[in-house]
Amino acid sequence: MQNGNGNIKLAVQKDGRLTENSLQLLRNCNLDIEKFSDKLVVSVRNFKLDLLFLRDDDIPEYVQDGVAELGIVGEDVIKETKSDVKIVKKLGFGKCNLRIAIPENIELKNLSSLNHKRIATSFPNILTDYLLQNKIDAKVVHISGSVEAAPSLGIADYICDLVSTGNTLKLNKLKASINVLESEAVLIKNKGLQQNSSKFNIYLNLLSRIESVLNAKNSKYLMMNVDKDSLMEVLKLIPSLKSPTVLPLANENMLAVHAVIPAEKFWEIVDDLKSAGASGILLLPIENIVL
Repeated sequence: MQNGNGNIKLAVQKDGRLTENSLQLLRNCNLDIEKFSDKLVVSVRNFKLDLLFLRDDDIPEYVQDGVAELGIVGEDVIKETKSDVKIVKKLGFGKCNLRIAIPENIELKNLSSLNHKRIATSFPNILTDYLLQNKIDAKVVHISGSVEAAPSLGIADYICDLVSTGNTLKLNKLKASINVLESEAVLIKNKGLQQNSSKFNIYLNLLSRIESVLNAKNSKYLMMNVDKDSLMEVLKLIPSLKSPTVLPLANENMLAVHAVIPAEKFWEIVDDLKSAGASGILLLPIENIVL
């Protein structure tokens, strides 16, 4: 697919578990995406970017062949298709595990218990590689869909499928056992992208925006008032990404302390901050961080 508008092309899943999070990430990068409905290609109004809406299985191949310069897809799809692309960035959503699941009434003592068993999966390449690496002699049964039903239908003894909550397994009287692969959504690029300096610069701009959004998602802006005598003790408690900002207040004996901290750290330190003399503590969301 060629076009002459000079835009870089990003392939995303048309309809699936990664679609909404992928589009939300791009919107958080201040990209104005028009309604795509049933369109295959949509141009971003305020950035030199075209979105290609594809089946997730097709995305790595499109990026590998240069039809799209970039893509957002699960790591599991990349490994299954064995596509020759560069993983640029993990995106923090779409997390799941590819696991071997077994009937609820069975216990696996170790990997060798898989020998001579039939394992149904939609990921035959990943599973075959895993079995070979672990010197397991099991039969891989390739099934395109409804893998969970394979044991009850007598097609296979066990299954290997993506697991997030495990609810689907429970409905089919299965339980997750051996972890084969951990996966999440990643940004991928064509390995020859740098040969086109114009599009490579657009890519770097987009990557900077994405990293800014991801950094902000994992961080919070902390504000508080501190007595001058307590300042050093309070500063020791703050796990700031950079040196905290200290500002004077109208009350000459008080200071304002501002800092960007990892979001998950706040509740670990808030009681210690209060004990050290901090007051008026505020925790605010951040839209973007450029480090």
